[in-house]
Amino acid sequence: MKKLVLAVALVGMGSLAMAQQTPPQDKEGRRAEMHQKFQEKEREHLDKMQKDLNLNQSQVAQIKALHEKRKAEMKADFDKNKDRRQARMQEMKAKRERMDADMKQILTPQQYDKWQADRKAKMEQRKMAMKDKGMKGGKMHRPMKTAGPDRN
Repeated sequence: MKKLVLAVALVGMGSLAMAQQTPPQDKEGRRAEMHQKFQEKEREHLDKMQKDLNLNQSQVAQIKALHEKRKAEMKADFDKNKDRRQARMQEMKAKRERMDADMKQILTPQQYDKWQADRKAKMEQRKMAMKDKGMKGGKMHRPMKTAGPDRN
């Protein structure tokens, strides 16, 4: 009985989480905000490097140009592989749907519902773990290791 109540609660929580997804028009605003935050973090990182490494203006300009070049290369690689990535996602989606259909044939309706609830709960746990580790939203920054008088 406890397991049934837990499963129903998890399904309810999962459906509430799905209902709270941001509408498409709000995504553009969030994207612009994230882009602005990213640029701010880049400036802060460059300022910290300049201070920690005692860089002159020429070095700062060269590092900034190097970062821009690397960013452009990464974007080009990302765009180049977009079709392959989308095809892979479609393939994975089809495999999930096939497995879902097979499980539905094997399990009783109650077992299937419990299996679905467990899967959703695990997905939420993974999502929260990723968020806690800083993999989504913002990366965790470690202090730069610079050679100093106490390090040799």
